[in-house]
Amino acid sequence: MSEVVLRVAGEADAPAMLALYAPYVIQTTVSSEYTPPSLEEFVGRMRTYMARLPWLVCLVDGEVAGYGYASPHRTRAAYQWSVETSIYVAEEWHRHGIAGAIYAALFELLTMQGYYNIYVGITSPNERSMKFHKSMGFIISGAYQESMYKFGQWRDVLWMGKSLRPHEGEPQPAVPFPEIQDSPLVDRVLRQAEQRIHL
Repeated sequence: MSEVVLRVAGEADAPAMLALYAPYVIQTTVSSEYTPPSLEEFVGRMRTYMARLPWLVCLVDGEVAGYGYASPHRTRAAYQWSVETSIYVAEEWHRHGIAGAIYAALFELLTMQGYYNIYVGITSPNERSMKFHKSMGFIISGAYQESMYKFGQWRDVLWMGKSLRPHEGEPQPAVPFPEIQDSPLVDRVLRQAEQRIHL
C-alpha cells in the first residue's frame, strides 16, 4: 500500500515542486506565467511567502504528488486578513483527493493564524476548477474580463472567494505561520487532512 504524507514544505522540496509546476506554465492557462521560474526564483518565492503563510506538500511514496500555498491577496494594510491560494497536483494524481486535502488543511491553518478570507483566480474557461472550488465552499466574487493574454488569446479571470470566519469586530493581526508550524495542533490538522486522500 502506498504511503501518503501531507506536511509543511521545505526548500529541499523546491526542485520537485518546480518540476510539477512547470507543465502548468508551459501547457496550460492555469498559470499566468509564460515561462517557468528558475529554481533560484522559485526558492525565493517560497522564502518570501513562508515568512508568514503556509506552503504544504503532498508526497506519495516519497515523491511529490501535489503542493499548495497561500500568498497575500494585496500588499496594503487593509487587505492583510485576505489571502490567495494556489494548488498544483501532478496529472497522474488528479482525482485522488489531494487538492481537497491540501485545501482542508489550508483552511484550518489560515483560520488558526487569524485570516478571514481566501480568494482564487481561475482562468476561464475551466469548469472543472470552478466545480471543485464550489465543492470546497467558494462562491463567485466577480471577474476580470479579458485581463490575461496567453496562447494568442485574451482570457477572462474568474474570482472566487471563501470566508473562514464571521466578519465581526476589529480583527487582530494574523500570526506568522512559522510561529505555529511546529505545534501539535498543526500536525493534527495535517494528519486529519491526509485522511481525505484516496489512492
